[in-house]
Amino acid sequence: MADAGESSEGVLPRFQSVRLDRRSFLFGSAAGLGALGLAGCATTDGMGRAEAAKLYGPVPDEKFPIPAVDVSKLDPKYYRRVVRYDSKEAPGTIIVDPGNHYVYRVEGDGAATRYGANVSRAGFLWSGEAYVGRKAEWPVWTPPKEMIQRQPEARKYAGGMPPGLDNPLGARTLYLYQNGAYTLYTIYSTSDPETIGNGVTSGCTGLLSQDMIDLYSRTPVKTKVIVLPA
Repeated sequence: MADAGESSEGVLPRFQSVRLDRRSFLFGSAAGLGALGLAGCATTDGMGRAEAAKLYGPVPDEKFPIPAVDVSKLDPKYYRRVVRYDSKEAPGTIIVDPGNHYVYRVEGDGAATRYGANVSRAGFLWSGEAYVGRKAEWPVWTPPKEMIQRQPEARKYAGGMPPGLDNPLGARTLYLYQNGAYTLYTIYSTSDPETIGNGVTSGCTGLLSQDMIDLYSRTPVKTKVIVLPA
């Protein structure tokens, strides 16, 4: 679990800033991190909506049961699938491609698992390398002071928002580090398909909860993350 005293601003949403719900806290961020990095389980090209509905169906056995994704709101190109992906990086490496709104997990032998993602909005884009310094299931989210200054309504969660479906970090979070320090950027889970394929965050990268659970289960601490230039 995330520390209630640890901030994760990089994931607060910019829309609905007055209403304190999950969407209103999707994406905030730390400024000034010039270089970091990120990226993409198993389907094939040509997946139909019925197949996607199964892939993104409800997850009832979670601590907080996760509802099914409304796949009618998700462009099919963002369905999870295994694709050809030539890379010199070691299997398991995560590569974030913000320009195309994808996250890849390198599988080796010229293949990768590709996930649709939401990424940073203009003004918050960054690129470079990082690594997964910590993982958490159903973490606590604490808005940093910079976010509270921009969005005073977030002050009510200064002591930490409890885990749950309304928590901006969702069911699973990978915390990105550089040189032993937490960057305030994460790869996190969202239940909002309308954010996928869009630049909405302040530095973090979001995957649908079903995709994030898949990636999280196969990503150990110390995994290399590469974020490509947009």
